[in-house]
Amino acid sequence: MTELNAPDSWRIVDFISDLHLSADAPATFTLWRHYMESTPADAVFVLGDLFEVWVGDDVVHGDAVSAARLLPTASFEDRCARVLGQAARRLALFFMHGNRDFLVGQRLMAICSAHLLADPTVLVLHGENGQRWLLSHGDALCLADADYLQFRQQVRTPTWQRDFLAKSLAERQTIAHALRQQSQQHQAQRRQSGADVADVDGHAARQWLQAANARTLIHGHTHRPAMHDLGHGLARVVLSDWDAQDAVPRADALRLRATGLKRIAVH
Repeated sequence: MTELNAPDSWRIVDFISDLHLSADAPATFTLWRHYMESTPADAVFVLGDLFEVWVGDDVVHGDAVSAARLLPTASFEDRCARVLGQAARRLALFFMHGNRDFLVGQRLMAICSAHLLADPTVLVLHGENGQRWLLSHGDALCLADADYLQFRQQVRTPTWQRDFLAKSLAERQTIAHALRQQSQQHQAQRRQSGADVADVDGHAARQWLQAANARTLIHGHTHRPAMHDLGHGLARVVLSDWDAQDAVPRADALRLRATGLKRIAVH
């Protein structure tokens, strides 16, 4: 299992996920941009689904992002990359794939000076209150959602991704839109049938933690922020999704200090 050893200089570490940024949700983008500009964290970990959809790193223009001034005609993706790049100048920035943005690649990471994380990754903190924290997007642990896991296995293969990225941008955007509609229909059918939306499997989460020699799993994906006691001193903490345009706006970061974990409302 991949491990990341944190430098001793880190005092504050933030975790966020499931922002689902898109041009159709400008309020959430504005809130996220303000957060990235103002967080006191030494490191920010984005644990998947930062973007509502990502069809390839070629949607970002590196020259536009690195320019002294971003032009008004810059794309939404360029604006997002600009925020990431500016934040990475003053803090360590890490990105993990989600189920919406698994096509984020090394080109975007290089443009933004960010680091791509394997799923799962063990974050190792040293010092007096050091601990091992297991990080994941969480979708691979939703074992009851067999249809999604089959789809996930297919689209994460190098062959599928190579073939998809070889298509034109317009083709990729059309396919992504169709896949999103299928996902929404699938979730609607599950709700209509009375089936619960798939959640992380507790037994599988415990197995992951034991294999990682960690006590706490931090993940997103389910949009059900909570802390779950898994027994035997093990726990999983679920990150909040972000939606600044909802009737009840929500946007939380999970902040780790020497004193422990705390949810921080982002305003």
